[in-house]
Amino acid sequence: MPLRISDLLARSDLALSVTYDVPPRLLDRTIEAATVSDLPVPGKWLQGGELLMTIGLLLPSDPAACRAYVREVTEGGAACLALGLGQGLPYQEAPAPLVAAAEEAGLPLLTVPDEVPFIAVTKAVFDARADEQREVLHRAFATQRRLTAAAAGDGLRPMLAEWTAATGVGAAVLDPLGRLLATGDRAQHTPPPQARDLVERVAARGLRGSASSTAGGQQLEVQPLGARRLRGLLLLTGRPDDAARSVVPGLVSLLSLELERRHLRDEPERRRRSALLSELLAAEDPAADRARDMLHSVGLTAERVRGVVVEPEDGREAAAGEAAAAAAQEMAADLALAIPGGLVRVTGTGPGGAPGGLIEAVVGEDLDVRDVLARFAPHRPAGIGPATAPEAVRVSLRQATGLLAVSRSAGEPAEARQSQASRLLLDLGDRRTLHGYADSVLGPLDLADNGEELIATLAAWLETGGAWDATSRRLGVHRHTVRNRLDKAMDLTGRRLDDPDDRFDLWLATRIRRGDAATAGTGGRPAPPPPPTRPGR
Repeated sequence: MPLRISDLLARSDLALSVTYDVPPRLLDRTIEAATVSDLPVPGKWLQGGELLMTIGLLLPSDPAACRAYVREVTEGGAACLALGLGQGLPYQEAPAPLVAAAEEAGLPLLTVPDEVPFIAVTKAVFDARADEQREVLHRAFATQRRLTAAAAGDGLRPMLAEWTAATGVGAAVLDPLGRLLATGDRAQHTPPPQARDLVERVAARGLRGSASSTAGGQQLEVQPLGARRLRGLLLLTGRPDDAARSVVPGLVSLLSLELERRHLRDEPERRRRSALLSELLAAEDPAADRARDMLHSVGLTAERVRGVVVEPEDGREAAAGEAAAAAAQEMAADLALAIPGGLVRVTGTGPGGAPGGLIEAVVGEDLDVRDVLARFAPHRPAGIGPATAPEAVRVSLRQATGLLAVSRSAGEPAEARQSQASRLLLDLGDRRTLHGYADSVLGPLDLADNGEELIATLAAWLETGGAWDATSRRLGVHRHTVRNRLDKAMDLTGRRLDDPDDRFDLWLATRIRRGDAATAGTGGRPAPPPPPTRPGR
């Protein structure tokens, strides 16, 4: 248990006394350390939670100066003040101005009798702190042993149940899309709603970091799970104490090992679904009922489906054959987990004979394919075919493959659409005239300190049809950050997002800029002049 002021007062060997009727809540303050100082301004030497002892050598005597001294001690974070009394010392009893100032400020003021040296108080504080640390270690070791024993059981739940029983902190394991896999509480079937944004932020970063927040008075923490790739997420609900906090890395390691084991165990099922997709695509003219039944057998019940093709390696970073094939299989496994039905396969070779091949998938029409690709195949060329009936999915996959070159140039997934009017408009316009138009609209943002960031956010928001959540996921930032950036962009440009004319001008200007970036240096259309820069740069 933490050392409190009341614990020191209860020790008869220290004989400490209070100088006024201190409220019990003040005596419950935790003592982190003990220190001695007779400086008139000791605040900057304190870190917080100290028992500050002084003999009052330079203690002021007038009430105003005493209040200033007590304020200095309080603002420095001291838990309490102790005045040493005795023969040969400045004070034989606590002076009234100091007592009044301490009571007024809510600072416990103790006295140390002549027969008790300050070193005895200091030793008592540090002995108690050492006992507290030993107790924390013992509890941490005991919890770790329980978790290790539970890891030998079957599945994730035994470990989560042991963790919750030992620490009182709720725990759940989610898949990379935030779907619940297991929990230590049988009554919990879905993650708390307030954890959704936190889960999405951590999942977007992969294995690169954790995050925590407080929502509705509840402490939430999310940790990534997995060895080399993100396999899941650990959601902690509650505030772990020091002992539990020291065990969190061990819990993360054990859960990561279990998820890696589960990943290997599921390999036969992934192969079966890959073979089923190959069977569906092998028939040149499959019967509609047969194709629909094959999709229904794996839980894909959408009336219309589309083909998706991903290039896991491009020519600039193609790895050795075995490494590229392994990387393609890992990416395909991630996509199979995220895509309802899990109909994903890796073909033999990619364009130009690249060893990693291509990843082909069949997904339902209503799936947010761009979100899945951004999460599990970031920065990879990808084509998204049009929605078709299940028996015609070969055609959709063929069109998706044809869009890989477009995706490679644009730096984002390319989707087959019925209308290409905007591309026709941009192709017909004079490049210098179009670029001047874009500069006139976006020029104020070019001159801002974070202009590129504002323009990228604006373009993403417009391309998602004004969807705040989709924009935040695409950029990997919170939706409040998206709103703040767009508010600043509108202030700088004098435009309004709810005005149709302004919105069209902004959309066309960002499309011109995006088209220029995609074609610059490719041997296609001439590269545009550089955007305007701030004078003096």
